[in-house]
Amino acid sequence: MGKLSRQVAIVTGASAGIGEAAAYSLAREGATVVLAARRLERLDRIKQEIESAGGNAVAVACDVTLAEDRERLVSDAMSVNGRIDALINNAGYGQRGPIEIVPVESIRQNFETNLFSLIALTQLVIPVMRRQESGRIINISSVAGRIARPLSSVYDATKHALEAISDGMRGELALFGIKVIVIEPGFIITEFLEVANEISRPIIEGDNPYAPLFAGFNEGYKRMRRMAGQPDDIARLILKAMADPRPRPRYAAPRHARIFLAAKKWMPDRLFEYIVNRQTGISADRLRAQNLK
Repeated sequence: MGKLSRQVAIVTGASAGIGEAAAYSLAREGATVVLAARRLERLDRIKQEIESAGGNAVAVACDVTLAEDRERLVSDAMSVNGRIDALINNAGYGQRGPIEIVPVESIRQNFETNLFSLIALTQLVIPVMRRQESGRIINISSVAGRIARPLSSVYDATKHALEAISDGMRGELALFGIKVIVIEPGFIITEFLEVANEISRPIIEGDNPYAPLFAGFNEGYKRMRRMAGQPDDIARLILKAMADPRPRPRYAAPRHARIFLAAKKWMPDRLFEYIVNRQTGISADRLRAQNLK
């Protein structure tokens, strides 16, 4: 029997990347995984693979931004054995672009998916866990939840807000035996980047004064790919957060994520900001070269 035998865990954004890796990892340890995402065909494939390996999974086609889908997801999870032991809030996407030209409606949509829908789903699960006097809410944030970057401030703001919500909930729910854990991935190779590029394409490719910054930003991402981690790196953290009797409030991976977070803590703000801008390809030298102020 695995560490999570007979537990029921909801994983949103389970059709690819970190969510998919987490689903396999949790199932191997005995949890029944409730897979939630919009792409049912992908979920069915993952469900079949989990069951072929001797695990248990339930596939639920779900758009977390829709109230009726969230309610159905919780209902389907409860139908497994009348309880929910974990909610892994992983669904989300990244909106890129400078604040001046990102439409406010696009900013609202990013907050709706990454924060408000997550809160609404969590509100449905908390009463279940409160009655059980146990449960774990694991919010997939990002290093961006503590380090904001140029051209990524909208997405980063959604993760900053998620970190604050998580910290507040942790104190509120401790009385009921519910643990709230934040996972902070660094740069991970998934389709997340492709989706972010596609969503942001009209802004990135538009005729605007920030074009030189986008060029530098893309160069910086190419450098970051050389130190990137894999979804399994984060799945291992999720499993640790699930299995540890006294989980830490936060876990970060891979190694570069922990280095950046430590640097953020100890470096003067101006020096750290300079390093982040250099790493993302948006340096003062580049700005001066393009006569931008």
